[in-house]
Amino acid sequence: MQPEVVTFGETMASIMPAAGQSLERAAILNKGFGGAESNVAIGLARLGHRAGWFGKLGADPIGTYILKTIRGEGVDVSRAIQSADGPTGLMLRESVNGRSSVYYYRKWSAMSRMTPEDLDPSYIAGAKVLHVTGITLALSESCRRTVAEAVRIARENGVKVSFDPNLRLKLWSAEEAKQAILPLAEQADYFLPGLDELKLLLSTDDLDRILHHVNGLNAVTVLKGVGEENWLLDRGNVVKVPFVKAGRVVDTVGAGDAFCAGFLSGVLSGDSLTDAVRLGNLLGALCVQTEGDWEGLPTRDEVEQALGRRSHVER
Repeated sequence: MQPEVVTFGETMASIMPAAGQSLERAAILNKGFGGAESNVAIGLARLGHRAGWFGKLGADPIGTYILKTIRGEGVDVSRAIQSADGPTGLMLRESVNGRSSVYYYRKWSAMSRMTPEDLDPSYIAGAKVLHVTGITLALSESCRRTVAEAVRIARENGVKVSFDPNLRLKLWSAEEAKQAILPLAEQADYFLPGLDELKLLLSTDDLDRILHHVNGLNAVTVLKGVGEENWLLDRGNVVKVPFVKAGRVVDTVGAGDAFCAGFLSGVLSGDSLTDAVRLGNLLGALCVQTEGDWEGLPTRDEVEQALGRRSHVER
């Protein structure tokens, strides 16, 4: 069936040692995968939505593993490509002394070679929402053209555009990011930046200036991480939505993607925008309690239990 939400980008193998161990000294490394866009797609699928993810993976065992696992999560991967033109991207992760670090090996990856010709216009045109991130913009010039074309297709066909800048300064400079991300924000229907990201992109710490810029956009904007709140900005109005407290924090990677999945789920379900932000906050809090990029994303039943609408039966 045609997905409600279509998203695309690079999903990479993730290699990491046991918690607390460094990559340098660990003898055993664990295999997983992660990618902002596939994380969102998995989150939506677990909540019962039809989600589609595509991208380019290498024609290698890791690419096959990633493709099969995303498909197994109920996400449509019919437009994903395994290509011999480049390998599947790789990231190494560690968390030592409370500080997380990520090291990327994605230059000349299969995904970095994606072009607009790899898009299926009818697939994008049939969705309700196209979700894109700034990570894809950072991979290569051809990826930037591909995102631009996907957004053009979406807008021409009345498909809402959701945009998370997902600024990664290990991939490009703040100045390079600014030149690509800010123009795309002007085309989005839902803009989902973090406050720290906008401080870098707008070269200011002045919250009033940041709000003035955001209010000049056509998008509904969720400004994430303003103290202990996320702020919903819509037509000049500001609604401050407090964070949901996590029972424990194991791994913060993927929390922003979990928020996006929850927010878009609320939008698709016809909830108010404020309730959509609340759902995004809840998914973020649940996600960080499990190690991994997407493994802690909750099902609809788990969300209902967290909201106290359904009881848990242990045995």
